[in-house]
Amino acid sequence: MVQYFIDGGGFMWPILISLIFGLGFAFERAYSLIMSSIDSDKFFTDVSEALGGSNLDGALEICNETKGPVAEIFHAGLSKSHRGLEEVEKSIQNAASLEMAFLEKNMIWLNTVITVAPMIGFTGTVVGMIAAFDAIKAANDISPAVVAGGISQALLTTAFGLITAMIIQFFQNFFVSRIDKLILDMEENSMKLIDQLYDSKVVK
Repeated sequence: MVQYFIDGGGFMWPILISLIFGLGFAFERAYSLIMSSIDSDKFFTDVSEALGGSNLDGALEICNETKGPVAEIFHAGLSKSHRGLEEVEKSIQNAASLEMAFLEKNMIWLNTVITVAPMIGFTGTVVGMIAAFDAIKAANDISPAVVAGGISQALLTTAFGLITAMIIQFFQNFFVSRIDKLILDMEENSMKLIDQLYDSKVVK
């Protein structure tokens, strides 16, 4: 593998840098999404029980002690409960927008790597083919030995660029599915919270 990397020429380095760059953001997103995942059903049950006992402070404390976007929007809504149900809904919507932005943070850099890595590889391919034709011109010979080096470089840069893009694409697809699930949890639980506040008469 190391020899292939060396044989690929100078364009292999920017491809390697883009892979490291993409993996760095992939690990950051993985950590953030893992930390954002909670047992939303249990969390809602705990908050619901506190609200059912008219213990608003207890519900807020549960939100403070729980990580993740669902807990954040619950805290935002409950903290405005003294202003009425309409203000609760607005606070939940605003908090949800901020949490969605946080969940999607740095995803653009994964898209950048997916796009740029193959382009660098294809550029290396073009350069390799130019080198191959220059070798033919200089040697005035079209034997395989003359063009093998340039063609080998061309194929290696393309291959490594595509492999890099595929690796990062896998991470991106996984993250998108996780983000969609978290957003769905936020939407479902925010509606359940509003219904719970209305039924428990905590908010007028």
